[in-house]
Amino acid sequence: MVTSSTYDGPTRRVTVLGATGSIGRSTEDVLAHAPSGQFAVEAVAGGRDAAALARVAIHLGARFAAVADPSAYRALKDALGSAPIEAAAGPEAIVEAAKRPADIVVAAIAGAAGVEPTHAAAMAGRVVALANKECLVCAGEPFMRDAAAHGARLLPVDSEHNAIFQALGGRDVASIAKMYLTASGGPFRTWTREAINAAMPEQALAHPNWSMGAKITVDSAGLMNKGLELIEASYLFGVEADRLDVLVHPQSIVHGLVSFCDGSMIAGLSNPDMRTHIAHCLGFPDRVATRATPLDLAAIGSLTFERPDLQRFPALKLAMDALRQGGSLPTVLNAANEIVVEAYLARRIAFADIARLVQAACEDAIRRGEAGAPASIAEALAVDHITRERTRASLA
Repeated sequence: MVTSSTYDGPTRRVTVLGATGSIGRSTEDVLAHAPSGQFAVEAVAGGRDAAALARVAIHLGARFAAVADPSAYRALKDALGSAPIEAAAGPEAIVEAAKRPADIVVAAIAGAAGVEPTHAAAMAGRVVALANKECLVCAGEPFMRDAAAHGARLLPVDSEHNAIFQALGGRDVASIAKMYLTASGGPFRTWTREAINAAMPEQALAHPNWSMGAKITVDSAGLMNKGLELIEASYLFGVEADRLDVLVHPQSIVHGLVSFCDGSMIAGLSNPDMRTHIAHCLGFPDRVATRATPLDLAAIGSLTFERPDLQRFPALKLAMDALRQGGSLPTVLNAANEIVVEAYLARRIAFADIARLVQAACEDAIRRGEAGAPASIAEALAVDHITRERTRASLA
């Protein structure tokens, strides 16, 4: 590991789930440049890229490396070479990584695939740096209930939720008048509805401020991502839909704001760099230095805000409605969205079809009488699975 200085406090053991994704790479940078002895890496886990996972494991000196694809085991072993790192493969190996002894687990596996291992970490009573919003969108009530029952603590990694967490400062949520998540507006912020509906994948993937995976970038282009974050915030902070809102903020400097009952407002600001928010979780309640560029407000000059246009961005309204209606609708919304975004990236459907098909999936669940709240993680994952199959069938 590359380190800048020596640390004389207790070493914190860290596990990184989703170590080869964008959050994982940013976490690697924070860990690698932290003072020597501040962190030690217990385990890293990834999806299919055995070579990339082995590189991270060796770089960070991990004890255990797990790849989700069972067929990638030999490639992982070969890539690890003579490094003293235990290797494993398959979904059960990812869960094992999540349950290994660690002080904090960074949960950054994208999509519903991250729900089971993140839940395993929570059931083990870990501090979970949560970067997988699907855990709460797909299974919010049972996930939060199980986390509380097993003494787990959730620290939000997403920039918006992390900013709100810092702005709250442990205050009673009863004092909150409104929470605002900000959205850059993505590449289509000033586009007409007709132009957005006809947008090609390469246009949707041209995010102006953030470097993210393809799926989340498409979600951001249509503001579905912001809707999913509203659902996550409701469970994470225990705040109902009517006290949650979105502001479009193209500079991506203010990530979240909390308005209190006395009329005051506190905001969380930083440059758009995930290392800032990851470091906050890794060091909490202390601070960890990063290589993120310090914020220079004078150089930025001005910060602007506007209301989201729900006519041009219907996916955000769908998510808001799903949050208000509750039950299994957030689960259905998320599952259908993952499938239709895949279809869009494969150029099988138009951008306008994303919101249309997600809405159809939600309406279908209501029509079938299947909109009740999942009672467990297993039930939530079953709803997720059924919704995916039905949505794939609708695309055939």
